Amino acid sequence: MPLPILPMILIAGTVALARNIQISSVDQRVEDRLDDVAEGFSVHRDPQGRQVNAAYRWKRVVRFGATGQRFEVDVSALSRIRFRKV
Repeated sequence: MPLPILPMILIAGTVALARNIQISSVDQRVEDRLDDVAEGFSVHRDPQGRQVNAAYRWKRVVRFGATGQRFEVDVSALSRIRFRKV
């Protein structure tokens, strides 16, 4: 019987991620930077090509039902990948 590898990988990744989450206070500088992200996906590289920065933002208003309450959903993410010779 073949082992279901994909579910095991997803469970292991979820457990590893859950162990590394740290709850901290809100940093207003980070909040301001996330508010400055333009909607959509963008990628930037430095002139030397050693660092790649990416930003993503998705902002929508969602209504539940024809006359239901409206909610604003704002998803922002920043990432950085840096390459160095060691």
